[in-house]
Amino acid sequence: MANTVVVGVDESETAVKAARKAAWLAASVGASLTVVTAFDDEALPEPPADIAPMSVNDIAAQIAQHVIAGLRGEFGELEMTARAEYGKPAKALVAVAEEVDASIIVVGNKRVQGLAAMLGSIARDVAHHAPCDVYIAHTVER
Repeated sequence: MANTVVVGVDESETAVKAARKAAWLAASVGASLTVVTAFDDEALPEPPADIAPMSVNDIAAQIAQHVIAGLRGEFGELEMTARAEYGKPAKALVAVAEEVDASIIVVGNKRVQGLAAMLGSIARDVAHHAPCDVYIAHTVER
């Protein structure tokens, strides 16, 4: 059975840590990895002035591809796909997980504080709506 692990990323160091954990999980169970960057009209920064204007979709896709490039050295054999998805992060992750029939969604604990009731909105919303298991990767040192 071909499994897929889905992980959401942005440009943060915590997102890279979550992606590394997702890659490790995928490699451990023989699954593929889908790296998703969600975007909307306000979610991503403008590209630097020395780069030709790009759409927000293109910027999001480059972020996901950059994360995959960083994982290649450690997880070179792992099948990885970059996705840019329009919408809020939690909704985009759930939609992609449904589309690819994911076995697990990995999110970071960037904003997780306190007990489960205090989960960041992305982790909480993914957990409430996911069609599969959700893994919250420890990405922030306390």
